[in-house]
Amino acid sequence: ESFKEFHVNHVRDNFRVIMQMALVMTFGSAMPVVKIGRMAGQFAKPRSDPNEVIDGVSLPSYRGDNVNQEEFTPEARRNNPFLMVKAYHQSAQTLNILRAFSTGGFADISRLHAWNLDFVENTEEGSRYRRLAAKVDESLRFMKAIGVDTSKPEFTSVDFYTAHECLLLPYEQALTRQDSTTGKWYDCSSHMLWVGERTRDLDGAHLEFTRGIGNPLGVKISDKCTPEELIRIIETMNPQNIPGKLSIIVRMGAEKLRKNLPGLIRAVQREGKAVVWISDPVHGNTRKTENGFKTRDFDNIRSELRAFFDVHDEMGSHPGGVHLELTGEDVTECTGGVSAVTDDTLRHRYNTACDPRLNGSQALELAFLIAERMRLRTGLPPL
Repeated sequence: ESFKEFHVNHVRDNFRVIMQMALVMTFGSAMPVVKIGRMAGQFAKPRSDPNEVIDGVSLPSYRGDNVNQEEFTPEARRNNPFLMVKAYHQSAQTLNILRAFSTGGFADISRLHAWNLDFVENTEEGSRYRRLAAKVDESLRFMKAIGVDTSKPEFTSVDFYTAHECLLLPYEQALTRQDSTTGKWYDCSSHMLWVGERTRDLDGAHLEFTRGIGNPLGVKISDKCTPEELIRIIETMNPQNIPGKLSIIVRMGAEKLRKNLPGLIRAVQREGKAVVWISDPVHGNTRKTENGFKTRDFDNIRSELRAFFDVHDEMGSHPGGVHLELTGEDVTECTGGVSAVTDDTLRHRYNTACDPRLNGSQALELAFLIAERMRLRTGLPPL
């Protein structure tokens, strides 16, 4: 998130894409899908390098709009704590907008399906996307034919949650409150928080902070994480082994995932730990083009998702979710997919302040592919 991109239309478009994806995946899996938006607080950005050098000039790296500013000047790159206050106010506004959209009829199931049909129109005749969309259409028609009232709140409103990385601890600490009825502590900056790959040190402040709050939590792991380390992280973040409390968000790249994930799953199964396994197929697939753009290839993202499902099939475990960086806008930041973005066309609408995001069409295409895979897992016939 950034201050300059904040607009009700931007929030609306992101919400819409997530809802469209959820509808497709709910139908494909015949299971409820929990909708969580990385919104209303995702400002801070972990950076690999503390400094950025341009034309021989070295300045502190841009660390997100709630820390410093993107412009490459000494004044803009100076840390400014008052930016956290601005981020708080924008997050509160974003939550209000999300409440309005999630309960005010914008999430009507018929409207979501109509938007999905718009996407399908741009795919090949007889494609898997068209077949799945036709099935959803038949189901909606059948419900209406037997008298199901699709104008009821169950079909027009939705539970929608927010999440962001627990990175800037002064911000998170300032918004932590004790519940007066249970005595438990909650970080009220978000529903769910996760700890990133760079800050999940066992003796670090981030795990110590999350250990004391009652929010649902996540932790990102790469191929660097050993089975022994993962078990210690789980025992630190979820000592009571509460089901649903902790999600393991896997970011490795397809080949490393096939090699390393089975050992991690085996350790969790052996120790009887309750976790939700989530795939993050974007962060391990970032590359830089010859003309200097940071991007991600749709085919590589799809390959990692396929590997994630394959491993869970082999291990008898459950693939519980997917974590994506996306936007509802028609950007050209990731290559491939039905939108056919190439290295040469990245520059057309490359708007990101940091990492490349899937556009709406690419995200929805992934949702259709996930839905198709989930149909197979639940024993439903392939399309």
